[in-house]
Amino acid sequence: MGFGELFLLAIGLSMDAFAVSVCKGLSVKKAGIKEATICGGWFGGFQALMPLAGYYLGTLFAEAIKAFDHWIAFGLLAIIGINMLKEAFSKECDCENHNADFSVKTMFVMAVATSIDALAVGISLAMAGNVNVLLAVVLIGVTTFLLSALGVKIGNLFGNRFEKKAQIAGGVILIVLGVKILLEHTGVLK
Repeated sequence: MGFGELFLLAIGLSMDAFAVSVCKGLSVKKAGIKEATICGGWFGGFQALMPLAGYYLGTLFAEAIKAFDHWIAFGLLAIIGINMLKEAFSKECDCENHNADFSVKTMFVMAVATSIDALAVGISLAMAGNVNVLLAVVLIGVTTFLLSALGVKIGNLFGNRFEKKAQIAGGVILIVLGVKILLEHTGVLK
């Protein structure tokens, strides 16, 4: 995977965190740098750590499943993408469930919840092969940090207009990347 593909992957993965950050921005009267940095730090940190953990888990099994690893990578990315699309279309706004609490306990739970899919993506990266995992982790973490911090500000200024669109975009990106991995490994794309 090249830089462009990894960057798209980072954007796709960060959309859940962006959507939650928009809701967090809605929950406070005035979102400042502190709130934006808290969301960005928690979400960006976990979105960076989870694919790294997934990648190393995936490499443990890479040799045993080498013949069909591209199907696993495709399946994981497609499932995550489809779930993001289903979530986007099955609700109007999930922001009612978020409050102005930026405590460690609350942010930890939210960061873990929004980054579980990143663990599966990390496994997919191990299956895809030829991936600079350090670049992937840095891009995912930084992109999520920036989009989450921006999401807090957007939510505070404009409300929940972007939550559904962000989840749709993220789901489509992950599905397209899964299909690309599958087509490359089956020889359809070079």
